[in-house]
Amino acid sequence: MNTRFIDWIWNVRGSLPLAKGQSGEEALAKLSPLFLEPYTWHDRSGDTLTFTKTDPASQDKMAVFDRGVLKVDSVAGDGVLHYHLSSRFLLFSFLAPLLFLFFGQLAIWTAKPEPTPAEAAAKAKEAEAKPLPELHPIDKFLGAPAPEKPKQGEPSRRKPSSTAAYVLAGIFAALYVIGRILEAWLVKRLFLRRLEDQPD
Repeated sequence: MNTRFIDWIWNVRGSLPLAKGQSGEEALAKLSPLFLEPYTWHDRSGDTLTFTKTDPASQDKMAVFDRGVLKVDSVAGDGVLHYHLSSRFLLFSFLAPLLFLFFGQLAIWTAKPEPTPAEAAAKAKEAEAKPLPELHPIDKFLGAPAPEKPKQGEPSRRKPSSTAAYVLAGIFAALYVIGRILEAWLVKRLFLRRLEDQPD
C-alpha cells in the first residue's frame, strides 16, 4: 500500500537553501548538536544525517519527532538541505478525534430504543401496581426519606447523547491542526537559525 498520500499526517518534509559556499559537511556539523540529546541516536554518512529518538526529554527542541533524515543536495551549484521527519505524536493527535467520534457513535448504536407511548404507559401502570419497598430500620433511624412512586409522565432514563464525544473530538482536531502547522514552522526556523549561527 502506498502511504505517500496520507503520510503527511505524521511526517514533516521541507527544504532550506544553504548559504553561499556552505558545504553539506559544514551544514550538518551545525545541526549535529541538536541530536546529542539523551535517548537520541544519530549517524552521519557523507552529506546525510539520520536520527532516531526514544522517550526524549521535554527540553529536547525536537522531542516531537521520533526519527528523520537530513540530506544536503546540490541544486544549480548551491547547497540545499532537505529534511524528512516522522512523529508518532502527530499521528496519535490525528487519531484521537476519530476515536472520540467512534465512542460517540457507539453510545448511540448500543442505546436501547425509546419505548412507544403505549409501552411507557404500561410500564407506568406496572410501577404503580408494585408495592414500594420498605426502608431498612437503619435508614429510618438515619432519617432517610421514604421511596416515592415515579410521577406520571416522568422520564425513566436520560436519552443517550454523543455531544461530549463530539466536543472532545473537535478540541483534539483543532489541537492536531495547530500542532501540525506549528511544529513544521518551528523545526524549519530551528534549522535555519542553526545554519545561520543565530541563537535558538
